[in-house]
Amino acid sequence: MTSTQTWPAPVAAGPVDATVALPGSKSMTNRALILAALADGPTLVEAPLRSRDTLLMAAALRALGVDVEDEGADWRVRPGALRGPAAVDVGLAGTVMRFLPPVAALADGEVTIDGDPRARERPMGPLLTALHRLGAEINDGGRGALPFTVRGRGGLAGGPVTIDASGSSQLVSGLLLAAPRFEKGVEVRHEGPPVPSAPHLAMTVAMLRAAGASVETGTDLWRVASGPVRGGVTAIEPDLSNAAQFLGAALVTGGRVTVPGWPAETTQPGDALRGLLASMGAEVTDGPAGLTVRGTGGFRGIDADLREVGELTPVLAALAALADSPSRLTGIAHLRGHETDRLAALVAELNALGGDARELPDGLEIRPRPLRGGVFRTYDDHRMVMAAAVLGLAVPGIEVENVATVGKTLPGFTGLWTAMLEG
Repeated sequence: MTSTQTWPAPVAAGPVDATVALPGSKSMTNRALILAALADGPTLVEAPLRSRDTLLMAAALRALGVDVEDEGADWRVRPGALRGPAAVDVGLAGTVMRFLPPVAALADGEVTIDGDPRARERPMGPLLTALHRLGAEINDGGRGALPFTVRGRGGLAGGPVTIDASGSSQLVSGLLLAAPRFEKGVEVRHEGPPVPSAPHLAMTVAMLRAAGASVETGTDLWRVASGPVRGGVTAIEPDLSNAAQFLGAALVTGGRVTVPGWPAETTQPGDALRGLLASMGAEVTDGPAGLTVRGTGGFRGIDADLREVGELTPVLAALAALADSPSRLTGIAHLRGHETDRLAALVAELNALGGDARELPDGLEIRPRPLRGGVFRTYDDHRMVMAAAVLGLAVPGIEVENVATVGKTLPGFTGLWTAMLEG
């Protein structure tokens, strides 16, 4: 994933005017693959994202005995008896490292799970403790982190469990997705600071229900009953979070960008872009052609709580650095445990270009200043690449380190970006 070469972020020659068709949602694709692997019959996953994160999920499920085959642009998933021994590489994918262990506990045999060096630093302890309390046998050497081995016995008792999921909503989603196959289902209760990224939990619940699972929710409480998971057809929506940098380009350049296929109703956190960009001064319209954002000249900073949409932070921070007034982005302390410490990384890279950014206890404060070119480090974090590209629209001479890391969720990003600028 690492390259020594840099990518010169292109400067916009004028207002962009483009339609950008986005590939499928990573979050939906990896949830669909888990549910398909546990279903009572085959599933056709339509228009999935094929990126590093989703290919790692497909490979992990294949290692456990699930048949995941290409069928044109789709994936055909045929569930099989989950089994070990198996070795699973989660890369740096939060969805794989949090969704796969509960499935591994259902397998018959040992499953060893590991990933990239940074993955060993990401929050896993609460999930492993919860699985142990639900009946799983896990050897993690007492670290509460990768690597570890799940000694599956072909099933899991399940039942009630309490977890602190303030580090990531994926800690809850991982338990819920596999719960229909637990003998007693699961009742997950969260205790601790608020769970971030609530829309992702809503996505998990909606997709479980669409697959026939019985799910009840309350305040910091989720119950999934034991029962069958239906196969069939699961259509994947375009990845709305990956629209952020393209729609942001309209704001930066005073141009227009349309994303076709924007769903009228969705649980994707990226849908919040409509309100966030409008609050910065964009004109946002939704019509038959898709969602369109038009820049209206200059644009202003924002004061926004991003707890539920933390993944949008890097691009919004880049926009904030180019805006006409200061910004405060809060509710995002949990981003310190993402692919990198995103708060520290954004402050370091913006300030290295002459910006004025500082960390808050739970976020960022950014005051616009004239920026200069230079190398923008990406820390093996796909969203740092996207932020750098947005800055490059207005700041000549930005060289983006390891642009290939964007393949984690958006392969072909540089081609899409160039095509947008060419209209």
